[in-house]
Amino acid sequence: MTTLAWPWALALLPLPLLVRWLLPRARRVGGRALRLPAATALAALAGTPDTRRRWWRLIVATAAWLLLVLAAARPQWLGEPAALPMSGRDLMLAVDVSGSMEQPDFELAGAPATRLAAVKQVARDFIEDRVQDRVGLILFASQPYVQTPLTYDRAAVAHMLEEAVVGIAGRDTAIGDAIGLAVKRLREQPQENRVLVLLSDGDHTAGRVAPMQAARLAERAGVRIYSIGLGGVAGDGRIGGYQLRRAADDLNPALLQAIAAATGGRYFSASDTGELASAYRALDRLEPNVRQLETYRPAQELYPVPAAAALLLSLALVLAAQLRAGARGLIAVTGPATQGPAGSAREHADAP
Repeated sequence: MTTLAWPWALALLPLPLLVRWLLPRARRVGGRALRLPAATALAALAGTPDTRRRWWRLIVATAAWLLLVLAAARPQWLGEPAALPMSGRDLMLAVDVSGSMEQPDFELAGAPATRLAAVKQVARDFIEDRVQDRVGLILFASQPYVQTPLTYDRAAVAHMLEEAVVGIAGRDTAIGDAIGLAVKRLREQPQENRVLVLLSDGDHTAGRVAPMQAARLAERAGVRIYSIGLGGVAGDGRIGGYQLRRAADDLNPALLQAIAAATGGRYFSASDTGELASAYRALDRLEPNVRQLETYRPAQELYPVPAAAALLLSLALVLAAQLRAGARGLIAVTGPATQGPAGSAREHADAP
């Protein structure tokens, strides 16, 4: 689709006519002139080369002006509308990768799987559903670190979570430090809706910041924390043909509940893959995507085309004027040296 970005520039089209009409005419300079009868003059002007050249120059000058005004109106080609990735939320995932996350007491495809593998499987779908949100990833154990900053690239976040391994940040669990790092990253963003999803299977056993102190910092920064506790049920069972032993771990659900309550969030317990998936579905309901109907259309500027054409026509006019001036100079120089028979007869008559 072609359109004009500045259509009001077309109002300049009659400007040359206004200038000719408003400005006074140039005064004629008196001098010798050859007066011809009116009929003879009209007949001469009707088909003289000078008259045809004047019309040609007028047409070319008019075309150049039209193209120049068209370029000033900025013609553009607009592409197909594309949706902008707008959102009112920044969502950070903080995933526990301590030593207890390698316990194979979850089920995937009918076979035992580690807790971290179950988290990767379920969290991948959750990340893919955050179409309009910016998502970041923090991995923590003995210390936290940012694996992926806040981004609209959900595929990158899912890939970095898939690359996470147990023990990459130590074997203990620093819940307070993980919350503090997430609050720091979320507080740097201008958005008001900031969400932290904290997933852990243990108690706070490391770090310099107490979990409740970090929760109060999150509450003051406007960060809601949704905590998910993994495991917490000891005993034996079977998955398909496999014997499953669920370890009695150090999960502290009371702490995770207190952290969520202090920030206006909610706590979820997930002792198996189904409960974990249910927790993420509940998060989708509690923190729905903020979809804004904002689009943009890529625009390609076309004004260089008429501007270049106007420049070429202007150069043609200048070149024609130079050639005409050169031709007149040549006639002026050679004209007096050429004399006809009358001049020769006069010279003979005047000779002594």
